[in-house]
Amino acid sequence: MSYREKNTPQPKQLESGSQWDEADADGDGIITDEEMAMYERRVRFENEDKKEDAQRNMAWFALAGMLLYPFSVVLAIGLGLNEAGRILGSMASVYFVSVAAIVAAFYGGQAYTKSKK
Repeated sequence: MSYREKNTPQPKQLESGSQWDEADADGDGIITDEEMAMYERRVRFENEDKKEDAQRNMAWFALAGMLLYPFSVVLAIGLGLNEAGRILGSMASVYFVSVAAIVAAFYGGQAYTKSKK
């Protein structure tokens, strides 16, 4: 065996069942720089997608709360909980402004992102 053969680095091979198996696109047991870059892009894309889903769910939950809040005031008064109805009514101005800010931030961020593409 020549000096060159002894000192040439061998590619690293994956163990079977390795956490990096899904990064090995061609299934040869060796992860190239290209495969690693593709894997990192895919993971970044999946994380961005999850973040967008969470933000979308938060915005829809906030909108649902804005619709249900007045019903909670009416329900409290209808059940004879006049003090609870008064307290809920007095909190409404702060609640609606806060929730509107959340929803506006979400949709504003979406519009800004789409305008940059």
